[in-house]
This record gives sequence, C-alpha cells and structure tokens, in this order.
Amino acid sequence: MGNLLFRKISSDITYFFLIASVSITLIIWVIQSVNYLDIVSEDGYSLKIYFVYSVLSLPKIFSKILIFIYFISCFFIINKYQENNEILVFWTNGIKKINLINFLLKFSIIFLIIQFIFTIFLVPYTQNLSRIYIKNSNIDFLPKLLIEKKFINIFKNLTVFMDEFDKQGKISKIYINEKLDNNSSKIIMANKGEILRENDKFILKLFNGNIINSNKNNFYNINFKETNYDLTNFSSKTVVHQKIQQVESKDLFDCIYNFYFYKKFENKECENREIKSILDEAYKRIIMPLYIFILSLIASSLLIKPKSNKYLKYYKSFILLSGFLFVIFSQLGFNLLVKNFIIDMLIIFCPLIFVFGFYVLIFFKANFNFKYL
Repeated sequence: MGNLLFRKISSDITYFFLIASVSITLIIWVIQSVNYLDIVSEDGYSLKIYFVYSVLSLPKIFSKILIFIYFISCFFIINKYQENNEILVFWTNGIKKINLINFLLKFSIIFLIIQFIFTIFLVPYTQNLSRIYIKNSNIDFLPKLLIEKKFINIFKNLTVFMDEFDKQGKISKIYINEKLDNNSSKIIMANKGEILRENDKFILKLFNGNIINSNKNNFYNINFKETNYDLTNFSSKTVVHQKIQQVESKDLFDCIYNFYFYKKFENKECENREIKSILDEAYKRIIMPLYIFILSLIASSLLIKPKSNKYLKYYKSFILLSGFLFVIFSQLGFNLLVKNFIIDMLIIFCPLIFVFGFYVLIFFKANFNFKYL
C-alpha cells in the first residue's frame, strides 16, 4: 500500500510539473520571440531562420524555470493533500512523515538529473547551434535594400544607397561603399541596375558606372558598362561570436582548472574572457541544479505543521516565501565567488551543507516532539 501511495503523490507532482512547465515555457517563449523579430526587421533574415532560432531557445527557457516549477509543484500537491485530508491516508497506513520526506527527496533526484542534462549538455549545444545556424544562413536582404533615398548599412562593412526603384526591381542611381580593411575601400556608383535572384541568392546587376578602389597610397577608377555585385558573402551585424553560454561544458571546466591551478588559460574558448563570467556560467550549470534538494526539503516541511492551526496560514506563507528566496539566491549566488579556491569551494558546496543541516532539523522534528523545533 505504501508504494502505491508514493506512486500516487509522485505522479501528481509530475503531472502538475508538466502542465505548469509547458505553459510557462511557452508563455516566456512567445514573449521572447517578439524580441527575436529584430533578426528579421533589422538584420534581414527570413522568417524560417527566425522561427528555428527562436525554437532553439526553448531548452534555455525550460532550464531556467525548472527548479522554480518543481518547488511550486511539490508545495501545491502537498498543500492539496493536506487541505483535502488525503495526507491522512499515508499516516493511517503506517507511513511516517520522515519516510514521505525521504521519498520526496529521492524523487527530486529525477529532476536534478534532468536539470543537469539541460544545463551541462543540451542548453550549451542548442545555444551554439543557433549561433552557427545564424552565421551560416543567407540573409534575405531584398526587403531591406528596397528603401529609396536612404543609406542602408545592415551588412558588416557595407553601405548601400538607391535613389529610385520600381516593383520590377529596376533601380536608378546606386551607390555602394564596401570597406575592405582598415586602410582600403571600394566605392561603386551606377546609373541603373536591377535585382536578380539566382539559386536563392540575390545579385545586383549594375549598368553604366564606375568602381573606385582606394587605399592608403593608391587610387584607382574603373569604368564599366555592366557588372554583377554579389551580396551573399556579406554577414549581418548580428553577433555571431561564441558567447560563454555557448561554450561546451568540458571546455568551460578546463578553463576553470587552468585558472585556479596554473593561473592562465590554455584553450581558445577562454581567451579574452573574464574569469568572473566563466565562474558565473559554471555555477549556473553545476551548482544551481543542487538547489532542487533544498527546495524539495522546504516544500516537504509543510508536513511538519505547527501545533496550533492559528499559525498554519502564516507557516505556509513562510515556507512559500523561503522557497522564492532560495530560487532568487540560486540565481545570484555566483556573485559571492571571489576567485579564491578554498572560499569558492565553500560557497559552491553551501547548498549541500544546507541540505544536510535542514534535513537533520526536519528529521528530529518529524520523529521527536521537541518544544522549540
């Protein structure tokens, strides 16, 4: 009977967790996707690229809310069992409070593993995949170029100006300024032109103009009757450099190991990065998931009710507030890291120390009737 009851409460927590996590993840994703519209409206990417890019952000969103949703799930189900007196079924079948608390603590290991899978493997992989996808995608620049009498500079090192154009893609008076490097540039001016599409790529076909190549010491002017200018090799101004969130966990831990023991970085993933940002990311991937244990114990403390029902409402509010505070602390704890190995290790293992101390307190409270516990 005990195993049946344990399966019942675990399935209820899981069901609530799935409904809440999917709902909240989708809400955040929709709100965040609005911000991603910039890659279409400003950087000229297609809607297909925008959709794939936004979908790849789902694992990151889910990983950020997982520990919070798990705490709410445990709190809600335990409170529901108490409100409906369903919890009495556990006590009448000989299940002690500490046994149920132990089960919930063991059950939280499943969510801990899920969180580790996301933070250590899936999130860095999908974040880096989205960066590579953007970097390797062709920009649908036609809508951004067809703006009369305006200098367009959505491309890196390239400025385009068009005086007039019609619906057929015919253009008059075109100006193109391409920066080749710090000391040289190329300017193209043409009286007429048109935009052609070949193999899903857009090309500017220019007529009756001249090309001016200049550098620090030389100046060249070449006239032409007809030439093609391919814009597909240009990249947008969207940031495509690898961020710390996109670095593989193995490389990230190598960076930390080399810093603490050799005081230097030996792999390129660490170059030009501050150790603070590296420690911050490592903390989020390894330490934050451990707060699931703490939040499981905090939610389980609902089972240890105060002697007087007069304080029950305040007690539940206190537990709920404590859970929120620990969720916030889990997000900000990395700010306490001071780049000293011993101190940082104490801060890192603080969640485990707290779990042990809080569990001992709950154990004695559940098994013994101490006056001040």
